[in-house]
Amino acid sequence: MRVIYGINKIRQKAAAVVAMGVFDGVHRGHKKILKAAVAKARQIKGVSIVVTFWPHPRLQESLYSLEHRLGIFAELGIDLCVVINFTRHFSRISAADFVKKVLVDKLCAKYIYVGKDFRFGRNTQGSFVLLEELGKKYGFEAIGFAIVKHRGRTISSTLIRGIIKQGKIREAQALLGRPVSILGTVVKGTSLGRILGFPTANINPHHEVIPAEGIYAVRIMFKRKKFMGACYIGKKPTVKAPKKVTGVEVYILNFKGNIYGENLEIQFVRKIRPDKKFSSLETLSSQIRKDIICVRKILLSASQKKTTIYGYLNPK
Repeated sequence: MRVIYGINKIRQKAAAVVAMGVFDGVHRGHKKILKAAVAKARQIKGVSIVVTFWPHPRLQESLYSLEHRLGIFAELGIDLCVVINFTRHFSRISAADFVKKVLVDKLCAKYIYVGKDFRFGRNTQGSFVLLEELGKKYGFEAIGFAIVKHRGRTISSTLIRGIIKQGKIREAQALLGRPVSILGTVVKGTSLGRILGFPTANINPHHEVIPAEGIYAVRIMFKRKKFMGACYIGKKPTVKAPKKVTGVEVYILNFKGNIYGENLEIQFVRKIRPDKKFSSLETLSSQIRKDIICVRKILLSASQKKTTIYGYLNPK
């Protein structure tokens, strides 16, 4: 998948099927749009294009960073992603001008796929209805997708964000249609895990929503390989520190190597217990040993779909 940042660099001549949206989390509703766009592009022997915006127009915590989303777009078969920097200047462009000057003139859109509730353009005046009207004028077809529901609830990034914060991994996974995961970079920590006998990788999440504090059974994706692991999210209540900050650490089973500065995708499988304060480091170490036994059993018995975005993020 090619990625173009900004609208001035676009040089696209082939007939295009354009899917437009923020697509935070790339949940089941989003994937329905994206998969349909890919299928249509192949049918007409054109190109499938995602037009997305960064940062979020209504900035709030993101489920997934831009890099994380790009990986999933590639995984779904998108040919080209156009990332538009959502600046104050861009926000003043009218919906009609955006459609004509970007989607039609620059991207050669023949089909435009959006959610029926999608809004765009100055003062969010653009809508699916407007796209239908402009399509008749400029020769493209607008296809709107209804909201997707799960057990009576509308699937939305906001809903999933709240569920992940509560640590309800299975529920969030059902809404996402893929494992709950975070993308982060390995950074140096205090080496407490090594002192306890369980060296961990400290993770700096890429501005992504992280699950509730606790211990989780996880799978770690690193350079096209999948590892089992335990993830700790919390403030280390057993350890005295002048400032308590929520951190993310992973213990990777059967792994040795220097991975400082590397990107990892951490896929959450199940929460096994909440965080708690122990009477001593020895007691904590004993509990970690039990946690790892539990994690290993869960991961060996779990049947998880093999999903990774690292074919895109770390190509050979």
